[in-house]
Amino acid sequence: MEKATFASGCFWGVEDTFRNTNGVISAVSGYSGGHTKDPTYEQVCSGTTGHAESVELTFDPDKVSYQGLLQVFWDNHNPTTKNRQGPDIGSQYRSIIFYHNQQQQKAAEQSKEKLEQSGKYHDPIVTEIVPTGPFYRAEEYHQRYYEKHGVSACQIGSHQSISSPQE
Repeated sequence: MEKATFASGCFWGVEDTFRNTNGVISAVSGYSGGHTKDPTYEQVCSGTTGHAESVELTFDPDKVSYQGLLQVFWDNHNPTTKNRQGPDIGSQYRSIIFYHNQQQQKAAEQSKEKLEQSGKYHDPIVTEIVPTGPFYRAEEYHQRYYEKHGVSACQIGSHQSISSPQE
């Protein structure tokens, strides 16, 4: 099993999208990329911690490749809006790929470059690609939020299903 961590808006929708991706063993909502140790949701929402709402994945690389997860990431949010996804505004909603090793870094940079060159977006892609740091699990009421409460306005994009490591 391997780890991957992404931030691309409200973590409820991000977690749900990845949780429903073939090969993802677990998806956990939390906070990454900031300077405050063990932040609370309220602290992260204040914009003072530097953290982004993130999702840490455990995945089976025999069932889904990291490149496949990157495709799900790109397909399910707008990577050209700085500190915003849909109705959610603030630095905690910024677009980030947190890489866990050099192979992930290289894959993330290549996928971003390929997307930039595709012409899909008129505006520049603002997604950060940074090394992973501490990941702080969000409060329990944020975990599996959609299963507990149903779909919310924060979900951006559509569900993607990856079926093979080659995709």
